[in-house]
Amino acid sequence: MFENFTSFDIITQSDPSVSVHGIRGGSGPPLLLLHGFPQTHHIWHRVTPQLVQDFTIVALDIRGYGASSKPSGIAQYSKTVMARDCSVVMENFGFTSFFVGAHDRGARVAHKLLVNYPDRVRKAIFLDICPTLAMYSKTDFEFATAYFHWFFLIQEAPLPETMIGLDPRKWAELFMGGRHAGLAPFDAGVFEEYVRVLEDTDAVHAMCEDYRASASVDMDEAKDDLEEGRLIHCPLRVLWGRHGVIERCFDAVREWKDVAAPDVNVDGASVDCGHYIPEEAPDVVSQNIKLFFR
Repeated sequence: MFENFTSFDIITQSDPSVSVHGIRGGSGPPLLLLHGFPQTHHIWHRVTPQLVQDFTIVALDIRGYGASSKPSGIAQYSKTVMARDCSVVMENFGFTSFFVGAHDRGARVAHKLLVNYPDRVRKAIFLDICPTLAMYSKTDFEFATAYFHWFFLIQEAPLPETMIGLDPRKWAELFMGGRHAGLAPFDAGVFEEYVRVLEDTDAVHAMCEDYRASASVDMDEAKDDLEEGRLIHCPLRVLWGRHGVIERCFDAVREWKDVAAPDVNVDGASVDCGHYIPEEAPDVVSQNIKLFFR
């Protein structure tokens, strides 16, 4: 599936038991790819073949997901910590300046990466996301209904962990298949990878901790960033699914402009698909990466 890619595990903090897993391949300027919930780097399997001739690709399993470490504690999943993981990995390969493509939860990590390491990221593309603070603070009935998992997964452990663990496959089928396109966008083998991760109780707990962090420490950090003028300083493009929640509930470009410096170019457009853009519309993603990062 990822031909000519090599896998790696890199220690990203003082605790040698905590590492981030990923794959690397291709040639050209470095491109970091980050996935969403409840997925892994496998979301990019239809995108990477179109990019390996143009970019050196590093695709991670973000902390708590896939084959990456799953340390205990909400603080371990603050987006500051997860952004540091990304910075350490890229620096380990000698990449001190790079592009970023990120979907869903990965784009929340990438948002903090752009804010905390403004000299590292040249340009970024975010997929089907608005800033966490904006989405929580502007929650209405329609958003809460469509994104029920934002409020389910943050419940005190072990409630959501127990409910998902009763039948991980059914959870994946109903949750991921309950969006616009059903299960049709997912390659059968890749979907099995997602199910396998959901069958890991440590992974499910880590994913819940990721969401709990977003509803607590990440919100506090986002407020502090705005109050202290820590903003995005690189060009940003946002793509969102025309049949998804971002289209219905938010002005994505406006929300991202609100957390970017005034002189930063922020643009975006809807894509004729649902939430899982890298798997539903890989050609559109690849084309935008090639053109915007040129």
